[in-house]
Amino acid sequence: MQKTLTLLGIESSCDDTAAAVVRGTSGAASVLSSVVEGQTSLHAEFGGVVPEIAARAHAERLDGCVAQALSHAGLTLADIDAIAVTAGPGLIGGVMSGVALAKGLSAGSGKPLIGVNHLAGHALTPRLTDSPSYPYLMLLVSGGHCQFLIVRSPQDFTRLGGTIDDAPGEAFDKTARLLGLPQPGGPIVETEALKGDPKRFRLPRPLLDRAGCDMSFSGLKTALLRARDALVAEKDGITRQDRADLCAGFQAAVSDVMAEKARRAMALYIELGPIQPVLTVAGGVAANKSIRAALETVAAEFGAQFLSPPLALCTDNAAMIAYAGLELFEMGQQDDLTLAARPRWPLDTSSPSMLGSGKKGAKA
Repeated sequence: MQKTLTLLGIESSCDDTAAAVVRGTSGAASVLSSVVEGQTSLHAEFGGVVPEIAARAHAERLDGCVAQALSHAGLTLADIDAIAVTAGPGLIGGVMSGVALAKGLSAGSGKPLIGVNHLAGHALTPRLTDSPSYPYLMLLVSGGHCQFLIVRSPQDFTRLGGTIDDAPGEAFDKTARLLGLPQPGGPIVETEALKGDPKRFRLPRPLLDRAGCDMSFSGLKTALLRARDALVAEKDGITRQDRADLCAGFQAAVSDVMAEKARRAMALYIELGPIQPVLTVAGGVAANKSIRAALETVAAEFGAQFLSPPLALCTDNAAMIAYAGLELFEMGQQDDLTLAARPRWPLDTSSPSMLGSGKKGAKA
């Protein structure tokens, strides 16, 4: 019988400072507390996340978030079995802040330390919320990442494809900026799209003419820019309806691309012969209702179960890090005080880098 474990999770990879406590066993755990402090107001005037500002805010807020998470769970550090922390990938200043705090807590309390891949946290979230059996197909789609993964274990991921340029979240943010909408772009573009005609502007569906599961959204963003500029040249500006129609056309194009690529990924996954096929989606963009509906349709075509965690666990949070740490800890993984923060850390190290690599290794 598996021992019930209680883990503290710490997350600081981008612009959300988070801490959480999770208790249970692999595939049967619950969230005792989850604290997330966003930084939207700190970055609003810059039109995007400023790494230096984010890192400073993490350093100032992390200890408070940990204290709140423990208090909300009704526990002290002495009640924790291990400490899990995002060790990458992400904005290096923020990741370093979280790792430094986790090391300090581990050294001071004697509790084991587990470094967690932020992407693995997202990929394992369905195991926390719905307990699907391995292997399952995951579409990880967020502000900075987009990839189809076959998840076989907490340490075994096979990437079937992903974005070769902008992630969907980046594309939504850039679309919002092009149309004079506030950040973050995903929710506001979705809201505008509800008022628009998705068929007015026939935007391209990139890479649908190419075999495989890879995606591209940079050209789609450029096509939207040209459509906007054509309206400005014709009418010396754009109306609110023009903007809504552009948002609707953009969102429809993203949904169509992701649905078709998901269809191809499902076909490859089904070849493995899973007893109960499961298509899961996680990451901030998973909150988009149009994209979710398109993916649910694909799952139904293959007779697969469709799972998507609640929004609070789709966006960056520490509960997913605590849970991923729990599964890794059960497998015997522990780190020591040499644990390093990593700006790049691909889940599937056997596949070529999607986004290029430099001296520090593959990005994703």
